[in-house]
Amino acid sequence: MKFLLTAKALVRTRIFWIVIILGALITQRFVREYHFIENEPMIFWTRTQNADCAVVLTGGAGRVREGFDLLANQNVKKLVISGVYSNARMREIMPVWPFYGSLNENDVVLDRRSETTFGNAQQSLPIVEALKCRDILLVTSRLHMYRSYKTFRAAFPENIYIQKHPIVGGRYEASVLETGFEALKSFFYSLWAY
Repeated sequence: MKFLLTAKALVRTRIFWIVIILGALITQRFVREYHFIENEPMIFWTRTQNADCAVVLTGGAGRVREGFDLLANQNVKKLVISGVYSNARMREIMPVWPFYGSLNENDVVLDRRSETTFGNAQQSLPIVEALKCRDILLVTSRLHMYRSYKTFRAAFPENIYIQKHPIVGGRYEASVLETGFEALKSFFYSLWAY
């Protein structure tokens, strides 16, 4: 009986309703982020993309190789690989370099300072500006693309055009757990990064 009276008193308080409303808003925002991530399109499969530069975000299978393929196929003039381990060398990052023929090492810039998606955007901007890139291909996984694009768009000036170039590192459809974890990260990024 005492518990029921306490519960009724709690329901009548403002704090209770504030927590309920705040919880509903957070849930709605999380579901929205999840939906956007889950429905990220694979645009470049249907058309060839070209740009002055490509910015590759490390951390997933196939991303760096896709960047080198873009450079080798002359879809981009310069390649920025963001988030490289601080002591890594070019041949360690891309051991099949000799098979790419006439690639010039001067066309590849390694960003060794970035550790997060936000850091990738912040550290890549001065490199892209120094290379005089008017447009870039942003290369990362399909799962990571929504948050990456939003972060880069917030960090880069409007005069630098950013094209999404998502890749599939594993299977096309990510698991609910993987998508949920990315949606959680995207939710927190949306509060301060974009």
